[in-house]
Amino acid sequence: MKNYELLAIFKPNADAEEIDKLIEKVSSDADTLGGKAESVDKIGRKKLAYEIQGFRDGYFTSMVLALPEENVAEFRRQLRLNDSILRTMFVEQKEKAGV
Repeated sequence: MKNYELLAIFKPNADAEEIDKLIEKVSSDADTLGGKAESVDKIGRKKLAYEIQGFRDGYFTSMVLALPEENVAEFRRQLRLNDSILRTMFVEQKEKAGV
């Protein structure tokens, strides 16, 4: 399994309890695909550089996920189908070079 970092921007019209449920939904999606959420960082509500789907701000979260490589495409598809997510950035984590 490889580690991936997911930066997700959720719609700002959700309260803190709904955001927790949405984060739990993303984590459970990873679990059903044979992965797991290593860590979750709730960055908070931030102003966007430009309007996305009529919203000027969003709730940012950063997650580190361990997923099997063969299930990454399905996980990204599930992220796109989630109506509460405005934008995502999903990248593979590389190990830092030692100096």
